[in-house]
Amino acid sequence: MPLVRYRKVVILGYRSVGKTSLAHQFINEEFLDCYDPTVESTYNKMLMLGKDEFHLQLVDTAGQDEYTILPHSFIIGIHGYVLVYSVTSLKSFQVVKSLHSKLYESRGKTSRQVKTDEGRKLADSWGAVFLESSAKENQMTQGIFTRIIEEIDRVDNSYGEQRSCILM
Repeated sequence: MPLVRYRKVVILGYRSVGKTSLAHQFINEEFLDCYDPTVESTYNKMLMLGKDEFHLQLVDTAGQDEYTILPHSFIIGIHGYVLVYSVTSLKSFQVVKSLHSKLYESRGKTSRQVKTDEGRKLADSWGAVFLESSAKENQMTQGIFTRIIEEIDRVDNSYGEQRSCILM
């Protein structure tokens, strides 16, 4: 029995470019000729891709413009985005480029600004242990707390030696 994986995808784009039509065609396999402007709608669909089963939650949004501030609900917990523009609207194409920039900035896709060696040098200057981690990638998260406990225990068990707080 395949494991069901959940995915949340948001459809973004300028007003009246076909976001709802695209979502409706995917979910219901039909084209809507006429509908009211979308405020925000959520669709759910189960789909099999190869041997994997996915529960897709598709969020159809109201039209955005280049000045739209994207709410956290369109950023937090989202697995992917579909950016939609109309080939008959240059404005919608410009808005998609602006939305992409905002999403890219909000998702933290920035380049590294502090080198590992710089962090190590700072810790050394303090006489502290240096460990670099990433909570997002679950890299060294266990190691940090294991190491601090080991260091505290080492200091506690160093009878007759000078005791001090451990910095990491």
